[in-house]
Amino acid sequence: MLDVLLVVVLVVFNVYVAVWSGLPRAERSGCGPWAGLGLQVVAASAMLMRKARPLTALGLVTGMAVVMSLSMWLVPGWFLASADGAGVWVPSAAPVAAYSAVVYSTRPRVAWALTGVLTLLATRLWALSFAVTASGLVLTAVPALLGMYVGARRGLIAALTERAERAEHERFLVAEQARAEERVRLAGEMHDVVTHRIGLMVLQAGALRVQAPDAHVRQEAEALRAAGCQALEELRDLVGVLRSPQSAEGVVEAGTAEGVRKPDLGLAVLVAESRAVGVEVEFEEVGDASVLAPVVARTVYRVVQEALTNARKHAPGGSVRVDVRYEVDRVRLAVRNTPPTKPVDGDLAGSGDRHGLSGLRQRVVLVGGTFAWGPLPEGGFVVESALPLYVPTTRTWIRSGEPAASRPWGSGT
Repeated sequence: MLDVLLVVVLVVFNVYVAVWSGLPRAERSGCGPWAGLGLQVVAASAMLMRKARPLTALGLVTGMAVVMSLSMWLVPGWFLASADGAGVWVPSAAPVAAYSAVVYSTRPRVAWALTGVLTLLATRLWALSFAVTASGLVLTAVPALLGMYVGARRGLIAALTERAERAEHERFLVAEQARAEERVRLAGEMHDVVTHRIGLMVLQAGALRVQAPDAHVRQEAEALRAAGCQALEELRDLVGVLRSPQSAEGVVEAGTAEGVRKPDLGLAVLVAESRAVGVEVEFEEVGDASVLAPVVARTVYRVVQEALTNARKHAPGGSVRVDVRYEVDRVRLAVRNTPPTKPVDGDLAGSGDRHGLSGLRQRVVLVGGTFAWGPLPEGGFVVESALPLYVPTTRTWIRSGEPAASRPWGSGT
């Protein structure tokens, strides 16, 4: 738009100059000022391509300046405003052409060569005149020097911007590496300390099951041993995820190849437990749960478990709906509860460390999923999550804390 406005201004200026200075002479000589005006209009129109093809525009203006200079000896008065050759012998678009060529051209040597020819024709060094030389420099060399400054400034800004972006990327990589190292350290601590203690508990429960004379004690010892074994398996998967998604996937694939049974989600058991304490729960499960990797299955279980626990604590008397959908590449789940219809038990609601949802979000992100929660517009609360069927080999970090109510169910994450 600015280039079009520039061309209009140049054309109007040249029409004014041609009519004001050339028309009386044209009426006497019969040649008319239209040849020079047409040359100026063509040069002005070339400024439309001063950014896309700056050297072409400058070359066209320089060629017209050569024609105007030659016309002074061959056909005086045809291409110049004054028959005596006073003034500068270059088109009025010369300053714009010189400036644009230096700023936008990728071949600076050619741009400066054409600008030198244009300056030579404008200053007419073979017939020195202070007024002509000064005017020629102002119309050609000065715009070129200004263009050189603007081009150098743009290059400097681009270099500083690239350096800042590179430094920001390097800081991100350093922080990512620090997080990865901290995760590996935590995984090692969990493996060395927690696994050792749980392993001792499993061994002691197994010994008690064998040696206890009472059948009830043996039964409880077996239940304790089974729970410990399950905890060890879950801990192994979690340690693998903490170390790296690739190692976690290797654990899952190895477990499947060895014929280890994938854990039952037990979501129906969770729902039954909530119904047993008086919570109205509507449960819908669509798809095949057996396609889930073990670590993903346990994460789904924990999300539903935490959501039902929070509903019992903070929305007594309200109803809960649990939706679980197993899709082609991921599992989506949502747990919604209505507002409470009974007084909230302060002691029960205040129990816990108040980090359950935050901890779940971290666990979901570790396996490459998304997690969101928040109040519903009509009241109540919703917890939504989407997890891959298998632990991905690359992980996408998401923005946490986004209200789940702002994203409709089934719209994707």
